[in-house]
Parts: sequence; C-alpha cells; structure tokens
Amino acid sequence: MQNFTDRLRVAVGGSADTRLVFLGNFEVEDEWAKGEQGLPRFGFASNTAVVNRMDEFTLLLAGPEDHVILKENPDPGHLEHLEELEFDLPRILTVRDNDPGRTVTRDALADRGSWAALSRLAEEGALLLPHGTSVVEEELAASVGIPLAAPKADLCKALNSKIYSRRAADELGLRQVRGFTAENVAELGEAVERGAEILASGSPVVVKDAFGVSGKGIVVVREVEKLDRLRRMVERKAERSENPRVSILVEEWIEKRCDLNYQFTVGVDGGHRFDFVKEALTESGVHKGHRSPAEIDDRHMESLLAAADAIGGRMAAEGFFGVVGVDAMVGGDGHLYPVIEINARSNMSTYQVRAHETFMRPGQVSLARQYPLRLAEPLAYDRLRGVLSDLMLAERGGSGLLVNNFATVNAASGLSEGDVFEGRLYGLLLAGDRRDLSELDERIVDRLATISMGEGR
Repeated sequence: MQNFTDRLRVAVGGSADTRLVFLGNFEVEDEWAKGEQGLPRFGFASNTAVVNRMDEFTLLLAGPEDHVILKENPDPGHLEHLEELEFDLPRILTVRDNDPGRTVTRDALADRGSWAALSRLAEEGALLLPHGTSVVEEELAASVGIPLAAPKADLCKALNSKIYSRRAADELGLRQVRGFTAENVAELGEAVERGAEILASGSPVVVKDAFGVSGKGIVVVREVEKLDRLRRMVERKAERSENPRVSILVEEWIEKRCDLNYQFTVGVDGGHRFDFVKEALTESGVHKGHRSPAEIDDRHMESLLAAADAIGGRMAAEGFFGVVGVDAMVGGDGHLYPVIEINARSNMSTYQVRAHETFMRPGQVSLARQYPLRLAEPLAYDRLRGVLSDLMLAERGGSGLLVNNFATVNAASGLSEGDVFEGRLYGLLLAGDRRDLSELDERIVDRLATISMGEGR
C-alpha cells in the first residue's frame, strides 16, 4: 500500500516516481487577498517572522528523494534526533538571505543561487509543489523554469475564497449555517441587513474576510452598531481604492460541539481520494492543533465521505488537482455542518501524515499542537531535548513528543522590543489513549514553563 507522499506524487505528477520540491509558503492567503476589499488586517513583525518559518513543516512531509526549500538550515540537534528515529529526511535547499519579513517564496525569488539549483532539478524532471499557489509562486516557477505541481494561481485563488465554499455547498445541497455573501458594496449592504435580522433574533453573527486565515479577517458581532461600523469601514476602503468589489461574508454564529478538518486529494486524472478526518482544535478562530482519531459517529462519517466525494468531483471538473482540506463542525444541536470552508491547498494536518504513518502504531492516539514560549535568548534543540528528556519520542510505536517544527521557536529572536521574544514549538504527541495523551501534554507544558519567561503565556 502506498504511503501518503507517494499518493501525493501520483495525484499531482501522475507517477509515484515524480520528484517534488516542497515550498512551505504558509498564509498564501495574504497574496490572494491583494486587490480584494476585505476586513482590516493587523500584524506584527515578530508574528510574521514566526509564520514565515512554518516552511520547516515540509521537512517531515517530503520523502528522501525530494527536496525542500527552507529559509535557513534546521537546528542540527533536531536533524540528529530525526535520524536517530530512522526518519528518512529529504534533501535541503536553503536561500542565501533569510529576510524574516518575507515568505520563503520571495526569499527564493531574490536568490539567484536558488534559481540555479531549482533549474538543475527541473532538468532532472522535478516539479515545484507549494503549500498554495499564488502569482508569486508562478513567478518563481517561470523564473527558474521548473513546472508547478499545481493548477494556475487564479483558479487556486477562486477556489480558496470562502464565497466559493458557500456557493459550492449550496449547489451540492450540503448543510450550512445561515449566511450571506457580498462581492460589491450593494451586496454588502444587503448582507448586513440580513445579519441585523439574525442579531434581532438573539443570535450573534460572524463577519468574515473571504481570504482570511488563522483568525485574521474574522469578527464575531453581537450588536447592530458594531456590524454597521464594519460595513462603513469596508465601504470607505472600497471608496478610497475606487474599487467597488468586496469579498465579505456574514454568517450566523452557532454553538458547536466540535470542529473537524478532513482532507482529500484530487488527481490530475480527475479522480479523488479521501485521506483522513481529524478533530480540529481552535481558539477564537485561530487554529491550535489536531486530535486524531476524531471521535465522530458512523452517521457523521458517512456524511463527510459523501461531502468529500461531491466537493472533489466539482473541483476536479473546475480543473483543480492537489490537496484539499475542508473545515467542518458538529453543532450544539448534534447536526453535522460538512462545509465551513474549503481550502484548496495543503493544510496544517497535511504535514502530519507522513509522521503518523511512520511512528504511530494501530490503536494509538495523537495530538498535534503548538506550545507558546517566551524566551530571553535563542533556544537550542539539544537544550529543549534535555529539558523534556523522557517526554520525547524515543522509538517508532512509542509514546512521547515528536517535534515537527523547531524553526518557529527562535524565528522572532532579535525582532521584538527589549530582550524577550515570542516563539512557538510545534509537536506531535503520541500515546496509547486519550487519558495518557492529556497527561503527556500537561507534563510537557510544566517542563516548558521552566525555560519560558512565563508572562503572556
């Protein structure tokens, strides 16, 4: 039976022998959102630097015959630990100048040395597989002459809009929360009026930017006055830009029992295959991790399979191929809402699949999550390993923490005011059951507190 990475090669390249160059351009939505009138976005240089170092997630997805493009070389201690676990690592290409404020794609575009290496790989038949495809990834591919293992950027952008998600679900007859879309100022006024009616009935609404991600571009509203302020804000933005086009959704906010994330892969031949479903862990709309396997009943599982089949067929007909992740939820009323949004790109859970296949034994449970750290100086992986010691994964089939991204720990070093900076440790926890998993998580939090400054955690 093929592993996921080999199945991905077949899907995007037509053969399990396809060699891929993985590009972790996370939050590609920022590129798709350019030229769109959405909700205001606020960011900090330190957070941008951390997000841009999420490129290191590709390290545990690519196979030994593949390459990954990274902003910097991984910590030697992390690589050594993975090698001790007999994990076959890909070949690594690093850009010459890591600008913390740039994505790995823009770093590669600025580095003629990367161009030469990618051109050689193209001559050997390799394909470039980005996290998601925008015009910037198309520019990089064209500059070096390497084919993209992905559809055109304009199609990827269109299919990643939350407006597309609602329309596709409506046309396919899939249950959704009440909601309204707006692609121009007039439609925005109508959506806000309908949202005000929902507020009058006693339910909150959520206003979404069609290309928002990771909690950006999403506002929960409980008062008509605030809803109207958001409308005026977007209208003023459209007026200043002399562009009446907007990309906004207004939806009813309902109580939920759990969030879900499921993935399927669409092939260049038009076929599609269901990959997995996981319980998604979120906080204020921000992704925090995944728990697997998801505890859902057979009825909901059948509905998810049917939804994936319907969505996959539609997207294939549109000309899309590659990984698709869909956010879903089980409401407080027990009903399954199989489409909250469609992501026609790789997802956080995509980067966990190869590690699951390599290290998990049947019957185990896993938790993928991030641990915030507040540090006064850069942290070496060997020091982290010493602090966590017996809590780290030591063998295949064992219990413990597998670090699947260490670059994000020190990415903001030197960028924050003062001597303290914020970092994130990403890991995959494996255990025999949910109780042991929870206990392992708590012990990791306690140990990390000994090296974190504590404030702001």
